[in-house]
Amino acid sequence: MIERVDLGEVEYHDAMARMDGWREERRTGQAGDRLFLLSHPPVITYGPRTDPADIPDDLGVPTVAVDRGGFATYHGPGQLIGYLVVSVHDRGPVDIVRWLEHGLIAALDSLGFPATRRDTPPGATSLVGVWTPDHRKLASIGMRIRHGITSHGFALNVDPNMSIFERFTVCGLHDVTMTSLSRLAAEAGTDTPTDAAVRDAVSAALAAK
Repeated sequence: MIERVDLGEVEYHDAMARMDGWREERRTGQAGDRLFLLSHPPVITYGPRTDPADIPDDLGVPTVAVDRGGFATYHGPGQLIGYLVVSVHDRGPVDIVRWLEHGLIAALDSLGFPATRRDTPPGATSLVGVWTPDHRKLASIGMRIRHGITSHGFALNVDPNMSIFERFTVCGLHDVTMTSLSRLAAEAGTDTPTDAAVRDAVSAALAAK
């Protein structure tokens, strides 16, 4: 059972400070597994393996070093951010990142957007995340596990300003093409799902996994 917690727009540093408390509450049994759904003002975050050359100095967007896995990615309005604070011990021998990928894929399928995960060839940069069948990236994932409790999570592009992704190296992938549900809907001649519909689909899919 994963409890859904809906938040509005939260400053990134504020969310990180609160996440420490969420993680401690889960570790000590004060709370169960939780999924926090929110958005951030524009910010680029990057994990410890990020090449400094991947993030130019003149982006005009704040950059923040973080303790999660993964490389550089963007958070901003029009994205659904999901932070998972769950016990991996209670879930048994499961690859939490693969579990999250499959949950997001199921959510997108329920909204009418085919999606897939990709295996990373040996020696290549990680292809973790959720992709369209033609290999455009829809969602980035970066997580951390400490004392058996996860933190951080995913960023799903619903209808953000996509131009920022062209100004830095996303996820350490120099040839990646990012996309959004808005762009995919326009290509299909359909409406972009509402933020509420996306939140409902994601929380339902992860609760079922």
